[in-house]
Amino acid sequence: MRPSQDIFSFGIILIVLGFIFVFSGMLVSSLSGAGEFGGFILIGPIPIVFGSSPEITSSMLWVGVLIAVVYLLVRRGL
Repeated sequence: MRPSQDIFSFGIILIVLGFIFVFSGMLVSSLSGAGEFGGFILIGPIPIVFGSSPEITSSMLWVGVLIAVVYLLVRRGL
């Protein structure tokens, strides 16, 4: 393999490991009752939000919308 392919493959592996660690940590903390959690995932400019309570979920929704708006403004060059 070429060096650029090695770096690309290594980056993909790091991203997958990051997702695994984050979601397993959230699962362990939710099962142990360690408190509330929430988050969002941006797929393009579309936010997908989740949380353990309605308050956290609505907060994550506003954060996701804010980041999506900033993304769209930056992309248009404003």
